[in-house]
Amino acid sequence: MPVNLLPPDPAALQVIEGVELGFAEAGIRKAGRRDLMLVRLAPGSRVAGVFTRNSFAAAPVQVCREHLGLGGGIRAMIVNAGNANCGTGAQGLADARRSCDLVAAAIGCTSAEVLPFSTGVILEPLPMAKIEAALPGCMASLGAAHWAQAASAIMTTDTVPKGASTSLALDGVQVKITGIAKGVGMLQPDMATMLAYLATDAAIASPVLQSLVRRVADRSFNRVTVDGDTSTNDSFVLIATGRASMAPIASDADPRLPVLEAGLVDVAARLAQAIARDGEGATKFITIGVRGAANEGEALSVARRIGNSPLVKTAFFASDPNLGRLLMAIGNAGVDRLDTSRVQLRLGEVTVIENGGRASSYREEDGARVMKADEITLDIDLGRGTASTTVWTCDLSYDYVKINAEYRT
Repeated sequence: MPVNLLPPDPAALQVIEGVELGFAEAGIRKAGRRDLMLVRLAPGSRVAGVFTRNSFAAAPVQVCREHLGLGGGIRAMIVNAGNANCGTGAQGLADARRSCDLVAAAIGCTSAEVLPFSTGVILEPLPMAKIEAALPGCMASLGAAHWAQAASAIMTTDTVPKGASTSLALDGVQVKITGIAKGVGMLQPDMATMLAYLATDAAIASPVLQSLVRRVADRSFNRVTVDGDTSTNDSFVLIATGRASMAPIASDADPRLPVLEAGLVDVAARLAQAIARDGEGATKFITIGVRGAANEGEALSVARRIGNSPLVKTAFFASDPNLGRLLMAIGNAGVDRLDTSRVQLRLGEVTVIENGGRASSYREEDGARVMKADEITLDIDLGRGTASTTVWTCDLSYDYVKINAEYRT
């Protein structure tokens, strides 16, 4: 069960003018479940994306990079769950391109205006006959209010769909933002994460959109980890339809941009946290805050080292206050010339480490009490500077091992 996470209320996911979403049951890996999503975008929409840095990037990731690199418009996206189309060689690339051809013919655009995405099992050929047969169902179900249904169509081992929405005012103009995401394991992105799609009706020039999507990713999806592994298919796409009644944001110096960026980060961060809450086998949601660092990269290194440590994560699963493991993780983060005598650590409201050693007030029963909660906060002060960051993660349970040990069976 996910940690304090419910499916999104379909009525709470705001319609973004210029975006329509459709879905179908293609039977790609399992029968009787939605596993194909189609997004149709209005002409003039701007699209930017960031993708995995895994050297074995899946065929659809390669095609997405190729199509976005052409600099033209994007009119559609096709997403399948259950099959990653990765490690499939030349045939995988041909299948990804074929899926673009099919969508282009259906909606009346060029193949280069379509972005393909896949998620699921690696090393298996994409069942193109099933996708082709299900595409008319996606077309028939296209609708502007179908964000929640579309979110359910991109799930793999997710237990609930993930969606979030907000609205804000830019110089008196109401602007909307809605997003969906999937992902619960093999999560530690470099440039993006899992599969995530955010759309806004704001008008944003393409060069601004590309720099914006990277910053939003860094402040949200690049701050979540479940197991420290970076997937072959990780993708984060930002869509701006330009349908709001506003002059386009044409430069990074536009005073409206920080307000819009904050709204995008808000939605993306909620999706990122939902992913950690729904981590495979998760029973606890853990927020790791690191401050007092010399720079943000240093803070991130410490936070990720803690969030990825199996020893730390299993201790949190068992509510076992073996908190020396936290010192181990901090010490392994590669912080140059770390003065451990200045390190402070709090577990919830309990001070555990003071001046690099066990706090005189710390009692093991206090640590165990805090660790029994399903939401836990760690606060680490390195005592080196003013930089800080936050990473979201979950515990590592018996079910994580079971899910991944039996993923193919």
